[in-house]
Amino acid sequence: MPSASTQPSLILTVEAAPPAQPLSLWYRKPAAQWLEALPVGNGWLGAMVFGGVEIERLQLNEESVWSGGPQEADNPGALAALPEVRQLLFDNKSAEAEKLAQEKMLCRGVGSGYGTGSKKPYGSYQTLGDLTLAMRYGEADLPLQVAQYRRELDLDSAIARTSYAIGGTTFTREVFSSCPDQVLVMRISADRPGKISLCIQLTRHERFTTTKSGENGLIMSGQLFNGTDDNGMKYLARVRAIPTGGKMRAEADSLFIDDADSVTILLAAATDHLPVPPYRGKEFEKLTADQINAAAKFSFDELRKRHVEDHQSLFRRAQLHIADQPSRPTDERITDVENHTNDHALAELLYHYGRYLLISSSRPDCLPANLQGIWGDGVQLPWNCDYHTNANINMNYWLAETANLADCYPPLHELIANMVKPGTATAKTHYGTRGWTVHTIHNVWGYTSPGEGVGWGLFPLAGPWMCQHLWEHYAFSADIEYLKKAWPIMKSSAEFALDFLVTDPKRGWLLTAPSTSPENDFKIGSVKHSLSYGVTIDLEIIHDLFTNCIAASKALDSDSDFAKQLSDALAKLAPMQIGKFGQLQEWIEDYDEADVHHRHISHLFGLFPGKQITPNRTPKLLKAARTTLERRGDEGTGWSCAWKACWWSRLGDGDRAHNLVLNMLRPADKSSHPGEWRGGSYPNFFCAHPPYQIDGNFGIVAAINEMLVQSHDDQITLLPALPSAWPIGQMHGIRARGGFEVSLDWKDGKLASATIKSTSGNPCKIAYQEHTAEFHPVAGSSIRIDSQLKAS
Repeated sequence: MPSASTQPSLILTVEAAPPAQPLSLWYRKPAAQWLEALPVGNGWLGAMVFGGVEIERLQLNEESVWSGGPQEADNPGALAALPEVRQLLFDNKSAEAEKLAQEKMLCRGVGSGYGTGSKKPYGSYQTLGDLTLAMRYGEADLPLQVAQYRRELDLDSAIARTSYAIGGTTFTREVFSSCPDQVLVMRISADRPGKISLCIQLTRHERFTTTKSGENGLIMSGQLFNGTDDNGMKYLARVRAIPTGGKMRAEADSLFIDDADSVTILLAAATDHLPVPPYRGKEFEKLTADQINAAAKFSFDELRKRHVEDHQSLFRRAQLHIADQPSRPTDERITDVENHTNDHALAELLYHYGRYLLISSSRPDCLPANLQGIWGDGVQLPWNCDYHTNANINMNYWLAETANLADCYPPLHELIANMVKPGTATAKTHYGTRGWTVHTIHNVWGYTSPGEGVGWGLFPLAGPWMCQHLWEHYAFSADIEYLKKAWPIMKSSAEFALDFLVTDPKRGWLLTAPSTSPENDFKIGSVKHSLSYGVTIDLEIIHDLFTNCIAASKALDSDSDFAKQLSDALAKLAPMQIGKFGQLQEWIEDYDEADVHHRHISHLFGLFPGKQITPNRTPKLLKAARTTLERRGDEGTGWSCAWKACWWSRLGDGDRAHNLVLNMLRPADKSSHPGEWRGGSYPNFFCAHPPYQIDGNFGIVAAINEMLVQSHDDQITLLPALPSAWPIGQMHGIRARGGFEVSLDWKDGKLASATIKSTSGNPCKIAYQEHTAEFHPVAGSSIRIDSQLKAS
C-alpha cells in the first residue's frame, strides 16, 4: 500500500474556494508530512488528518500509550552528599560542587535516557498507530485529475474536512474526535450514489497485531516494552465501518467496501493500566467495545451534533476579533509573515487555534496535555513527550484560566495531586525534608527524581512551581471548596521549601542550596558552571508559594501558625538583586551569562507568571527586568518567544509583545540562524521549539490575554499592552482574578467600552490608563463602563 505522504499520481486542477467558517486552517493540497496534517482530539483520543486523495492517513494517539513503567530512581546516596555540596558552594568551589552533585545527587539508574527513554524504564509517549484508507475511483484515469481540492480544520466545530472532485463526483470526508461519545468518527460521502470504494487498515510502527472483528470491524492490539521485558502496557484499538449501500467484507487484517453511497467509521482505543487516573483498567477491551456499540446507535448527524455542541460550549466562551480573515490558505499566510505582510488576522487565528488545542487535549478524567498535547508520531518522541516541569507543562496551562477554559484544568490538578506520594519519598531521600517535590521531568509512571544532568535535571523547586497552578485556579474562580482540596498539597510543598532553605553564611539570608537556573550556565572566568545556590528563580518561586499559602490560610481561616512560619521565612528570604548591567541578576552573584541570548530567562518568573515584580510595588526591579529582556533579545525557540511576549505585556509594552507574536507566526526555520534555535510555526500552525512543542501554541494565547487584560496587581487593568498594530478590536469572555469575566471593545487604539461580569460577588478595582474605579457587583451581575470607567 503506498504511503499517505507519497501520492505522485495526482494533478490538482481548479482551485477551491475558501471555507465558509473564517476561523479555519485550510490548504489546497494534501499533507505531505506530519507537520502539515491537521489535529483533532477529545482530550485523550487524537488523530492527525492528512487529507490524501488516493491514500488517507489518520495518525492516531491515545494519551496513555506509554512504554516503560514505574522505577526506583531516587538516589539513596544523595542526602549524605548534600552537606558537602552545600559547603563547596558556599566556599565558592563551584566545579567541585558540580562534580560531586553529578556523581551523588542525581537519579539512580538511567533516568529518562537523556530524553531517549522508549526502551528504558522511564518510557516514552508513543503513537497508537495509523488508520489508513486506500481509496478507489473506478475507471478514473491516472494520474487522477482532482478539482477543487481543499482540506480544512474548522476551529469552531472541531471538524477536519477534506473535499475534492474527481470525474464529476465531489467527495467529502469529515473527521472529529467526540468527547460525549468517546470515539473518533469519520464520514466519507459523495454527491453521487455508489461512488465510494476503499480498503481500511490499522497498523503501527511495531508491536501490533491486527485481526478482523466480524464482517465490519478490525482490532489492533499489542503490548509495549516496559524497560526490562515485553510485559509493559497493553493497548487496543477497535474500528467499525458502517456503509450505506454497497458491499463490505473483512479479510484477515483489512476491511473492503465497494460501491457505497457513504461510509461512517468509528474508532475507540484504550490501554490496560496506569498508576494514575484515567484509567481504563483491566476492562479496557470491553470498554472499547462498549464505546463503539454505544456510538453506533446514533446516526452520523446525531454524533456530529453532540460533538459540536460539546465543543462549542467551551470554544465559544471567549472571542477575539482584530481583523477579517483573508481568503488565502494558511500555509501561504505563514510564509508571507517573513515578508512583513500585515496579516493581523493571522494572530487572531493563532489565538483561537491555541484554545482549540487545549480543548482537544485536556478534558476532565484525562491526562494533562504533554509536550505535544496528545499528538505525536513514532515510538520515540522528542524528550519522551513527557511533562517538563521547569517551564513547559506550566506554560501549557497558563491560558486555562484567562481564556475561560477552566474546565480543561482538572487533569493538571490530578497530575499534581498524584505527584505527592512519589514526591514525598524523593524529598525525604534526596534532601531529608518534609513535604514533596518533583524535579525537571515527570512521566505517567510517577517519576519525581532528578534527571541525569546537573544543569537541567537538578531543579528541586519544580514542585513548588507546580503549586502556583493550584492557587491560580482558586484566584480566578474564588471557589473556596476547591481551595480546601488544594490546600493540603500546597501546604506540603511549602513544608518542603521551608526545610530545604538554609542560611547563607555570608549574608544571613535564607536561600536554596544547591540550585540551578533551568538549563542555563554562568561563567567564572572562562569556565562554565550550572550549579549554584540562592538562584533567583528559586527565591521567586518560594516567595510566590509562601505568599499564596499565607493568602490561602487567611481565606480558609486555618493554619495560622503555619502561615506565621511562612511570613517569618519570607522576611529573611534573600532578595532579588540588580547586576552590573542594570539587569535582574540570575544568580546569587553577578556572574556573566555563558550565553547572553539564552532561550531560558527563568529569573523573570517574578514578573510572569509570578506577581512579585510590578510597576506599583517594585519599579526598580521592573526596570531591571526590562534591561534583562533587552539583553536577551527577541530571538528564541517558540515557547521562549511566547514567554517573552508575556513579559513584555507585563511591562506594558504592547508593540514589543506584538513583535514576539510575529516571531511566533513566521515559518519555522532553524538553518537561517546558525547556532540558534529559531521558533515559529510549521505549516499546520504547530509551534516550533524546534522540533514541535505545544507550549508555544498555548503560551502565546496567555500572552495575548495579558496584552488585553491583567489582574495580578490587586486590580483589573484594561488594555495594559495594546499594540499599535491592533487599533480596533473586540475581546469577549476573558477571565480575571477574583471571579470576573471581561469583555472589551476598542477603537483607534483606545478603550470604547467594557463589560465586567461578576461570578463571585467580590468587589473589584478597575484601571485604564490614568483612570481607576471601584465596584461592588452582585454575583451574576454585569457592569458596563466607558473609557472614563463610568458605569452606563
